[in-house]
Amino acid sequence: MEKMNLPNKLTVLRVIMVPIFMVCLMLPKATGGAVSEMPMFLISAALFFLASLTDFVDGKIARKHNLITNFGKFMDPLADKFMVIGALLSSLYVFDDLRLPLVISTAVIIFRELAVTSMRLIAVNADNVVIAAAMPGKIKTFSQCIFIELLILEPYVLGKIEFFALYSPLTLLCMLVMVFFTIYSGILYFKAYGKYITM
Repeated sequence: MEKMNLPNKLTVLRVIMVPIFMVCLMLPKATGGAVSEMPMFLISAALFFLASLTDFVDGKIARKHNLITNFGKFMDPLADKFMVIGALLSSLYVFDDLRLPLVISTAVIIFRELAVTSMRLIAVNADNVVIAAAMPGKIKTFSQCIFIELLILEPYVLGKIEFFALYSPLTLLCMLVMVFFTIYSGILYFKAYGKYITM
């Protein structure tokens, strides 16, 4: 078995960080407040930031140094989905005040990711076509990462301002952007590659 290269190590590290992030985020509520919320939320935000950073770095390194492997092609997008969906599911448990919009946005994201991933597999099997991420898809991923960070940190960074404490406007605005690009990028993928799923 070949030694795992650096980009693949970063991808695996991202997968490992996801459950750690989820535990840290949910621990204060799960323990009924026995574990202090603020340090756990700050640790969660830092872990998610580092996981997001590995997502940006591993692909850059792989392309720059010609370290692209089949494992990386398979695992990198899967790790991204673990990261975002894991964060959203744990957020559903933690943030009761945003439960409804979180449920809707999580459902939209999961449906889109399953649909696009299925279409990617069909395209590869049919014509050996690898569907690369387009710019709207990249914006979607970036907005998802920013949204998770805002969801965790906005109450602590801007919580002393009554308007931000009551309405979490930055988080909600970023959620709208995230959902828009999730749907928009999905539509673009299906318009471009829908021929692979026609009856």
